[in-house]
Amino acid sequence: MSKVILTGDRPTGRLHVGHYVGSLKRRVELQNSGKFDDIYIMIADAQALTDNADNPEKVRQNIVEVALDYLACGLDPAKSVLFIQSMVPELTELSFYYMNLVTVSRLQRNPTVKSEIQMRNFEASIPVGFFTYPISQAADITAFKATTVPVGEDQMPMLEQTREIVHKFNAVYGETLVEPEILLPDNKACLRLPGTDGKAKMSKSLGNCIYLADTQEDVRKKIMSMFTDPNHLRVEDPGQVEGNPVFIYLDAFCKPEHFEEFLPEYKNLDELKAHYSRGGLGDVKVKKFLNNVMQSELAPIRERRKVWEKDIPAVYEILKEGSRKAEEVAAKTLAEVRASMKINYFDDGALIKEQIERYK
Repeated sequence: MSKVILTGDRPTGRLHVGHYVGSLKRRVELQNSGKFDDIYIMIADAQALTDNADNPEKVRQNIVEVALDYLACGLDPAKSVLFIQSMVPELTELSFYYMNLVTVSRLQRNPTVKSEIQMRNFEASIPVGFFTYPISQAADITAFKATTVPVGEDQMPMLEQTREIVHKFNAVYGETLVEPEILLPDNKACLRLPGTDGKAKMSKSLGNCIYLADTQEDVRKKIMSMFTDPNHLRVEDPGQVEGNPVFIYLDAFCKPEHFEEFLPEYKNLDELKAHYSRGGLGDVKVKKFLNNVMQSELAPIRERRKVWEKDIPAVYEILKEGSRKAEEVAAKTLAEVRASMKINYFDDGALIKEQIERYK
């Protein structure tokens, strides 16, 4: 069986470093590993509209922003299919059929859906499209017969729901759909990067993000104003490393060679943490080191983005061609699904013969 990846992002804004360490960096590594037959990267505009229906322009404008971030990070249209969700109408039809296999109570129990509803203050006024987006995700994944879905830890309940739909469909209609496996970041610090303000999650709406498209100066300002240990008031005070955003970012971004280049008085991150914990190391010094680390990681991304920004028509052409390829594959899966469900009436020669015999 082919090894296939499907993953993507909602185009509700520019992508930030949480997206990068949580999934984008891994996607590029997987793309270049040669271990997968096909890789599909989706800009999930239809899903974004489930809670932005009254502001379609927000989604429309951010399509190219997300595409630019993809290309800047190293996703290669020669190796990965980059496409727009709404340009593949087969996904909508698959979602419709899968809805019959999932109960309302099961959707209500989905932890990701529950937390997202609470975060958006939907309460009783939940848009049906948003409520059912785990079903839409299942359609996205199964349409391309994805075997691997690299996502963050918060998406695990969504993948479990997809697996349930696959089991139910195959049990009722026969073996048709492929069951996907989740692929989490191998660095625990990357599972959920906190916001620069110390909040549990980096969020566009909270304004606590470092964006991949931020200028060098923007990144520096955000890092130097980052929340740290509130009890670490003086340099000589012992500091708290656990839960400290600055050190969580270092866990996510820091490499051994960064110490040799930017902070040679320490051998590794463990030494730096130990010094901070016992006291005698100020926040400013640690933040300056983090800034150097992140600038070295983000500089090539920033430069590649500038190149692509000069040829926006080429970016749209990549998305157009990718959407064409994606629709071609999704159409084949939809045909198989319709055949399994026995609703391929005009292609079923046996059914037509049966009806001819019946009415002789």
